Amino acid sequence: MKSKLIVIEGLDGCGKNTQTKLLAETFSANKINFKYLSFPDYSSPSSSLVKMYLGSEFGKNPSDVNAYAAASFFSVDRYASFKMSWEKLYFKPGIILCDRYTTSNTFYHMCKLPENEWDEYLTWLYDYEYNKLGLPEPDAVIYLDMPPEVSQDLMKKRYSGDESKKDIHESDIEYLKKCRKAADYVRNHGKWFTVYCVQNGTVRDKNQIHNEIITFLRKDVFNEDEIQRFRDRG
Repeated sequence: MKSKLIVIEGLDGCGKNTQTKLLAETFSANKINFKYLSFPDYSSPSSSLVKMYLGSEFGKNPSDVNAYAAASFFSVDRYASFKMSWEKLYFKPGIILCDRYTTSNTFYHMCKLPENEWDEYLTWLYDYEYNKLGLPEPDAVIYLDMPPEVSQDLMKKRYSGDESKKDIHESDIEYLKKCRKAADYVRNHGKWFTVYCVQNGTVRDKNQIHNEIITFLRKDVFNEDEIQRFRDRG
């Protein structure tokens, strides 16, 4: 018996952190054993190359670092987290809840490549992380879809209007549009569960989105026997 690995995914500013924390609160309230993770792990030295990349030390534009190199920075950070923090927990009943995962590497870097190279990149990435590095594959990926134009407004509030606080991904709306196109390709091929965060031009209430996620998990990911075992983990 091993844990279920649940990933909350999406572009910058879509509400991943909010929804992951709401799920964590729900699991806690129901006495379900879980481990909360957020990637990149900025508290660890393993994220050093990620910080340098996002902080524009390798170039001011995301495309200044090719898809394979940039993806490797994030992959190694995840590997370090797995080995040092949650490998043993994963092989016990429970839930590993991730704010971002390998799935972020698909669209954030794949979009740097011509579309006729996307499948080749995905084959490389999944083999690299799941086979060669030995990271677990997700049991469910919940993708929060939000137009970059809307998320930009939300990020302004996050940073109190200080554009200098944005990293090279967050500050490039054209790049984020390319990322969203790549994410659409991956989610349709990878059977991700998509939650549309904007309805009729208005951002949906966070609790409404949360309830949709809970309904999906209960219907398609967990069963009652598993939930009981998750509660009994020692």
